[in-house]
Amino acid sequence: MSAVVAPAADDAAAVDDLLAQTRAARVYDVAHESALEAAPLLSARLGRPVLLKREDQQPVFSFKLRGAYNRMVQLDPAQRARGVIAASAGNHAQGVALAAAKLGIRATIVMPVTAPQVKVDAVRRFGGAMVEIVLAGDSYSDAQAAAAQLQAEHGATFVHPFDDLAVIAGQGTVALEILHQHPGPLHAVFVPVGGGGLLAGVAACIKALRPEVKVIGVQALDADAMTRSLEKGSRVALDEVGLFADGTAVKQVGALTFALCRQHVDAMLRVDTDAICAAIRDIYQDTRCVPEPSGALALAGLKQYVATRAHLGEQAADGALVAIVSGANMNFDRLRFVAERAEVGEQHEAVFAVTIPEERGSFRRFCAALGRHSITEFNYRIGDASSAHIFVGVQIASRDEREALAAAFRAQAFDVLDLTDDELAKLHLRHMIGGRSPLARHERLYRFEFPERPGALTHFLGQLHPDWNISLFHYRNHGADYGRILVGIQVPPEEYALLPPFLAALGYPHWDESDHPAYRLLLRE
Repeated sequence: MSAVVAPAADDAAAVDDLLAQTRAARVYDVAHESALEAAPLLSARLGRPVLLKREDQQPVFSFKLRGAYNRMVQLDPAQRARGVIAASAGNHAQGVALAAAKLGIRATIVMPVTAPQVKVDAVRRFGGAMVEIVLAGDSYSDAQAAAAQLQAEHGATFVHPFDDLAVIAGQGTVALEILHQHPGPLHAVFVPVGGGGLLAGVAACIKALRPEVKVIGVQALDADAMTRSLEKGSRVALDEVGLFADGTAVKQVGALTFALCRQHVDAMLRVDTDAICAAIRDIYQDTRCVPEPSGALALAGLKQYVATRAHLGEQAADGALVAIVSGANMNFDRLRFVAERAEVGEQHEAVFAVTIPEERGSFRRFCAALGRHSITEFNYRIGDASSAHIFVGVQIASRDEREALAAAFRAQAFDVLDLTDDELAKLHLRHMIGGRSPLARHERLYRFEFPERPGALTHFLGQLHPDWNISLFHYRNHGADYGRILVGIQVPPEEYALLPPFLAALGYPHWDESDHPAYRLLLRE
């Protein structure tokens, strides 16, 4: 956790009336007071009352319309006639688009080419004929540079996504709602951070009204401009930012937001992609809604905060913990990745590369070491005459269980490589096990299905023919009713007659895929 540097004496001179501006903000022409909901499943698991501030329920599925509208509604007639220009990775753009349509102001919105398509489409839908979209650059900062050039050419008013007092005041209304909705004991509010507009507004208001409440900012590990800036005591410009949490992918925070955060924020946290994915799943399990990665940042930080305090043996302080769910503009095609990584982020899946000897009985010893653990993934392709390299994912309950499983493999004299925290293995190598092999002679390929339940895969493995070598194996648990397995079995031609009775004895639905064209092209020697 990064503590915030003490502020200079005159840092807040220009923002003394921010609380008054926030109270007067015109956000409710377009926004509504979002729910502050209990998260009962997560609260029970953490042993602390956890509340979710549901900004994902706003008309644009994000808090950003608060600040955008509050800024645009204050434009004078001449400014409205010249129109506005904005730069945004997506959520601010939607707020500007909705405000433009509501107020009858023409808007040019520059978005990075990496902006999720769901956000680009939403800007068109909310803005209609009042909005023109320009795609430029790979991040918000690139889009901002392009917008500045367009502004200089056309004289439009720039509606900044975070470094503007009217925008910050609009975002600060989130804090006023939290304090109104939960007047009881409140320990900390966790806020997602990109450029710092939401954090600055929330922190300034909470510290003015309830100074005992901690305000903690949360950033993605690969987009931590505010954290680095507060650590250094001056604004830092990042060379690159990660784009998974695209809504907070900002290379440099604002001057105003930095000054406010320097004065009012208690601490900053960094979280990785796996922790964000686990938080997305947590929010879904408690609400049945799916936030975008940036929308789950605050909860990922909240969980890290609780875990760190527990690890240090600190007593849990009184009061609820609030996480602001800032948005839900998730591209549907990201869900597979999120589901894949959530298990690891929650330390519920361990991933190993295990080397076993290519000899009779070693595969059974490997299955015995697995025991009754639920297997989430199993990849193997014969490639060495002396040893077999298996990529296996296993469901676990804790880090201790992960270490015990590794010890069980080593007790069988197997070499073990723990890949649970290895980014390359989780992102790429797990999908690349296979290929042609000159050792896969007389290979028959079969596809099996079996009812998915704990221990089902281990039972299947134990039923395989002891005298036939397994040359290929692929299984991935997708949470469905049925498990699906692809198996390569090396059966000498003179033993083909034994195959039908063996398959019948297994008792699983199966299909012979030995002549499948893709298999013949990619895997068969």
